[in-house]
Formats: sequence, structure tokens, C-alpha cells
Amino acid sequence: MIVVDIEASGVDYNKHSIVSIGALDFDNPTNQFYDECRIWDGAHIDNEALKINGFTREEITDANKKTEAEIIKAFIAWATNIEDYTMAGQNVSFDRDFLQAAALRARLNWPFAHRSIDTHTLAYMHMVKHGIIPPKKKHHSALDLDTILKYVGVPEEPKPHNAMTGVFSHAEVISRLLYNKMLLDEFKNYPMPPNFNN
Repeated sequence: MIVVDIEASGVDYNKHSIVSIGALDFDNPTNQFYDECRIWDGAHIDNEALKINGFTREEITDANKKTEAEIIKAFIAWATNIEDYTMAGQNVSFDRDFLQAAALRARLNWPFAHRSIDTHTLAYMHMVKHGIIPPKKKHHSALDLDTILKYVGVPEEPKPHNAMTGVFSHAEVISRLLYNKMLLDEFKNYPMPPNFNN
């Protein structure tokens, strides 16, 4: 399984660009991928997205940075050397769709399946199976990443968001929810919640 997180210049993969990709091989968490790029020519920039990911306009338009096409090509080469490259993460369809759009823009074959593993769904199911009512806001699930991290016993993701810290958070959540065990050294000082396995 490939745990993945991207940062982008906005939320629409048709008009916004990837600005960074982070990923790790869940079965071998030291096998990691991280790279940053400039936006593709003509891509839109949403100021709210930059507030979230911490990049500046200058950083994401820096002509010295790699192109989106270069980093998606490198990501695909890295990912397809992993035994199981099912993608996983928080609302991972967002990341998968951005990655696929980048591959199409670069005229690269897209070797990944549509199926993915979403930490939101895992957390929702875990709560229900343990008799906990998942939180709701405005008539829908309020299980954002920070809420899920707290649920599994680790601190909120640092801000601004970074693709690699997002990947670490997603991977730790998956390990604790699916396998009832800690995964990464980054979280070794945060034990599993009391009675979490009951």
C-alpha cells in the first residue's frame, strides 16, 4: 500500500497544479518519496490553498524548480516498484485525482487502480464497531484528519500542511486502526489510547 499526500495550488485538478508529493511504502516505511515542483504554465493559484500548505507564490512559480511533469514521472517510477501500490490516505481520492491529472498532462500512462483506502472510512468504521457515534457537522461526518489523529492518540498534523508530515500522519492512523499497533518512530512517544483495542 502506498500512503500518499499532495499539496496543490488549489482544489480543482483541472485548473490547479500539484506543488509537492509525499509518499511512503506502508510495508517498508523507510521507503519514502518527496519532491516539490513549480506549477504548470497557466495553472491557477488559490490564496487559501497557499495559507494551508505554506508555499509562497514565488516558491511555486520558481523556474529553477522541477516541473509537475518531472515529479509525477519520478513518483510513478518510485511507486511502481512497490509490491502493492494501492493508494491510501485521508480523502485520498483528492490526491489520486490530482496525481492522475498530472500524469495525463505529462502524457504518461496511469498504472494505478481507482480503488483506494481512505483513513476517514477506516476511522468511521472503527468508531461504529466500538460503539462510538462519529462526530457530525452540518449533517455530515466531521472526521477530519486532526480529529482522527486525536482519536488514535497522536497530535494534530503540524501547520502549515506538508505532504510528508501528512503521509506520516495517514500511515500511523492506518496502522493503529487496521492493525492495532504503532508504526513510525515519529509517534513512538504517543501510546495507543487506553482500551483502544477493546
